Amino acid sequence: MNQALSGKVAVITGGNQGIGLAIARAMAGAGASLAIAARTAKSLGSVADEIKGLGVDCLAVPCDVRDAYSTDTMSSQVLEHFGKVDVVVANAGIAGAIRPMHEITYEEWRDCVTTDLDGVYLTFRRFIPPMIELGEGGSLIALSSMTGKRPLPERTPYCAAKLGVVGLVRSLALELGPHQIRVNSVCPGAVAGERLDRIVRQNAQSLGISEEESMRQFSDPSALKRPTTAEEVAAACVFLAGDASSGITGEDMNVSAGLVMY
Repeated sequence: MNQALSGKVAVITGGNQGIGLAIARAMAGAGASLAIAARTAKSLGSVADEIKGLGVDCLAVPCDVRDAYSTDTMSSQVLEHFGKVDVVVANAGIAGAIRPMHEITYEEWRDCVTTDLDGVYLTFRRFIPPMIELGEGGSLIALSSMTGKRPLPERTPYCAAKLGVVGLVRSLALELGPHQIRVNSVCPGAVAGERLDRIVRQNAQSLGISEEESMRQFSDPSALKRPTTAEEVAAACVFLAGDASSGITGEDMNVSAGLVMY
């Protein structure tokens, strides 16, 4: 078994499904103890039981990353339970409305930007002082998107938020570099799963095309001619969390099957 993260404590928001669940499984498989947080508390217990079955400690904490009180409470519970945190993965996010910008309501805009950008800030901020105080460095990882690096029509709130994540990560990497705390983002392409299926359906309805044609718009332009997988994104996160990436900070790592190469 890969033990690249043995002895480390990792926090993963949105860790109960999709990419977040894949990250939790991969980090637990690499030996990390985990705290998983999610707004939907119902499934957290079963996920925590699964992770514990891999032989590591796992704390399940309900948390809404849009709310400062909720994220502050989550961080306090995690630090009280483990005594330290080495890795924080700000993964929780939503797809947002898929329509021309002038048809998107302000409430829809705010919900997407608050979840996908403010949520990263709120997730990271309370873990940084204990990391600095401990003096052992650390790794902060934010999930951005290929959509934060290239335009995509009818996805303006999501695109704005994810590009904002890239800027946040680069600036924070400079702030925390003297403390040997690394800050990076992972930019997935179209990731196979329920969320992509839902986006494909919405995109098809919006453009008046078939779902098959809509899926081809996401997969065919990539070098590998396919979507990526949640496990591939998780592997990138494990790499950025571990000592093998000790010289990497301020980067936005693409996991897009070659759809984005910059």
